[in-house]
Amino acid sequence: MAEISGLLNILRANTPGKDIPMTTLRKNFSVFYLKHQSDRHPATRPEPIRPGLPGTWVTLPGTDPGKAMLFFHGGGFTIGSTADHIGLCSRLAESAGMPVFGVDYRLAPEYHFPDPVEDAVDAYRFLLAKGFAPSSVVPVGISAGGTLVLSLLVACRDRNIPLPSCAVCMSPAVNLLFEGRSVVENRSTDWITQQRLDSIRTNYLHGADPRQPLASPFFADPGGLPPLLIQAGGGELLRDDIITFVEKARKGGVEIEFELVEGMFHCWQIFADELTEGDDSIRSIGRYIRKMTW
Repeated sequence: MAEISGLLNILRANTPGKDIPMTTLRKNFSVFYLKHQSDRHPATRPEPIRPGLPGTWVTLPGTDPGKAMLFFHGGGFTIGSTADHIGLCSRLAESAGMPVFGVDYRLAPEYHFPDPVEDAVDAYRFLLAKGFAPSSVVPVGISAGGTLVLSLLVACRDRNIPLPSCAVCMSPAVNLLFEGRSVVENRSTDWITQQRLDSIRTNYLHGADPRQPLASPFFADPGGLPPLLIQAGGGELLRDDIITFVEKARKGGVEIEFELVEGMFHCWQIFADELTEGDDSIRSIGRYIRKMTW
């Protein structure tokens, strides 16, 4: 517990503030995240998805080039990049035995909903056009990236684009109304604040209705979505919204493996070098992806 409390204090001291310029926020976020991740020395290779939409391959020896994780980073739709999550991408590639293709989707406030969702769809279509079978592509996302994974699946289903065999979401923001009781009850056990959630909704949605299914997947019809692995921390603000989404999706016929990791805060997987629980969660993701795709 002392290890978790100490890390929480560090995270709170580095939580983005509303009065800091966006360029500074993004730089500080990158420096902080990279400080807490070891990258396992992967091979990285940029490959543009289209003009204005960068993609990056993250590969380790022994990963299967015929499969790919389509990775969407976190950062509340306003900050973050694949490079900031290189340690997490490396661990995921190692655990699942397949390369990661990270997507640097457009960020708010310069861009806003639904631009990142369209970027996600374009990235998925890009891999299919390169010859990857839908069953060999696994969308994986953390925080805002987890939201985009669910939005991608809903968009593909509604547009008759072949769906992947499964997907993985770590601490996704499933309801941008942020209605769960844990938003208040878990204030002392998470580093994300109510102010930060309000800022995410304002910057990303830019006045759009948060009840739109592609913005808040909670409000989407879950019918026909592929199997999911969803992870949430018992101490995070988004816990109850995620639990409610899981219950609704299961009632709608979606096969979901749900892992609620007690004592964990938002996006604990990033800190797998310092938390056994983070390492365990990434290993669980690897086992799930191997089970569903091999």
